[in-house]
Amino acid sequence: MLHPDPHSYYDSSQPRTRRLRLSLGVDFERKQIEGEATLEFGETAQGPLDLDTKGLDILSVQVAGAGPIPWSLGEEDPILGRCLRLELPAGTRDVTVSYRTSPEAMALQWLAPEQTEGKQAPFLFSQCQQIHARTMVPCQDTPMVRIAYQAEVTIPAGLTAVMSAGPAGDAPAGPGRHCFRFTMPQPIPSYLLALAVGRLESRDLSPRSRVWAEPETVEAAAWEFAGVEDMILKAEALFGAYPWDRYDMLVLPPSFPYGGMENPRMTFLTPTLLAGDRSLVDVVAHELAHSWTGNLVTNASMEHFWLNEGFTVWAERRILRILHGEDAEALGWAMGQNALEESLDRFKDEPHLTRLRLHLQGIDPDDAFSSIPYEKGARLVAALEREVGEDRFHRFLRDYMDTFRFTSITTEQWCAFVDAKLPGALAAVDAAAYLDRPGLPASAPVFRSAPLERLSELATRWTEGARPEVDAMARWSPAELTVYLQQLPRKLTQEDCAWLDGHLELTARTNYEILVEWLTLAAAAEYEPAFARIREVLMKVGRMKYLRPLYGALGDHPRTRALAREIFAAASPGYHGLSRRVVQSVLDKYPA
Repeated sequence: MLHPDPHSYYDSSQPRTRRLRLSLGVDFERKQIEGEATLEFGETAQGPLDLDTKGLDILSVQVAGAGPIPWSLGEEDPILGRCLRLELPAGTRDVTVSYRTSPEAMALQWLAPEQTEGKQAPFLFSQCQQIHARTMVPCQDTPMVRIAYQAEVTIPAGLTAVMSAGPAGDAPAGPGRHCFRFTMPQPIPSYLLALAVGRLESRDLSPRSRVWAEPETVEAAAWEFAGVEDMILKAEALFGAYPWDRYDMLVLPPSFPYGGMENPRMTFLTPTLLAGDRSLVDVVAHELAHSWTGNLVTNASMEHFWLNEGFTVWAERRILRILHGEDAEALGWAMGQNALEESLDRFKDEPHLTRLRLHLQGIDPDDAFSSIPYEKGARLVAALEREVGEDRFHRFLRDYMDTFRFTSITTEQWCAFVDAKLPGALAAVDAAAYLDRPGLPASAPVFRSAPLERLSELATRWTEGARPEVDAMARWSPAELTVYLQQLPRKLTQEDCAWLDGHLELTARTNYEILVEWLTLAAAAEYEPAFARIREVLMKVGRMKYLRPLYGALGDHPRTRALAREIFAAASPGYHGLSRRVVQSVLDKYPA
């Protein structure tokens, strides 16, 4: 048995799935998907086949021409779920598994009408990264196995289904039901399977891009993301032609646990990006860059997650520079540095999780998730670029994309490729310090700009009584204000908070990067005028990036600790399962 991915039962000596055919029925009342998954191998196969499942109710397994075949479920592993072993007869080209999902499937969040913006119809969305596709579909749930797929999704009439695939028509499917068809011709890893069902409308942004959202949100989303075609063009200048035909986006309800998810052909986005001033669209630049770094060339397992995220953060910042200049890029790196330092502090007792090349046997990849593969990885990429020069690095990047197109690779394969194309560069930047040693190397690139230096100096002199000029503050961009707040002392007084709130009207902000940074400071200072807004945000928003610092700040004081637990008890039913886990892990650090 050869198990190259510690988070999958996939056995590389067994047949590999090449194409997946899905027939899915969505039942909002039972909070279940009942379906058939047909796995095609591309050539004849026989013998054992191990699939990943978690919480799935297996109804039957059949091979065309042979009828039902033997199958068994292994023991439950808390991380991996249960291995579904099939015994394929000789000559098998495909096998069909009939199954039902669990109402508690981690990949699926079922929202009641009142949890949506329009409050008129239920909503379903999936989130398969890191290893949750197995809770929605029996499959070889590892990035090492890439699959093309087609799907038929039958849902209640009046709702719309979208997937990480191209639409292939729709039609009525009996009384009160409607069927949507999809096809994904390019091979993707299982974590990029994505489905959403709800009351949706769309607006075209360019000939190859469209945004979907609830009707109450779609116009604001179309305005916010109107510049996406320009982003696509800038990304193509870096990486080559866009490889997925279309770049569509879906704005989800606020319980979505991430800022964005790069599902090919249908990026999922949090509504917290709808700031009303286009100041948070850099998240779209990040997800767009994943079309190449992550979706086209993919990490072979979650132990090599930095290959996806480090390159993507670097690309996001490069697109930011092209669109808005070097000062904007430097501010982006500064905000990333803040996130990196918070993650390094969070894992100070588990330094092995601050390396880029991880060893995660027996560790849930969700528990290892942090800003480290994003920001530390991006700094390794930037160090290589500085070492060899922009022109040479740009040629290397194109070669990298072409060489590993539609494949999944390890850090070892990447290092071998860099050594072949850029001899001596890894040693020159001490890549081993990034890949295999904890923390951030002292030689890591530093990013500076005059505006950033002024903001940093002003923030560090707060305790000396330094205060920004009111007129100057009014001219700050959202990014400048965010960086300033991030660099203020973490323990402000209530008088400090009153000054900031009075002059900057922070509690009323709708830009969530600014708002949550401010509310975290206010919670740490027990600044009571902000409590109502803290409650409002935590009751509405399920994005993990915001929940962790807010609940953490509330947990630092006995009085606000009680407030945190009270809010979590009321809000948690509306959180995604991943978000509930994050908040519970934060609150468990504090005495009851």
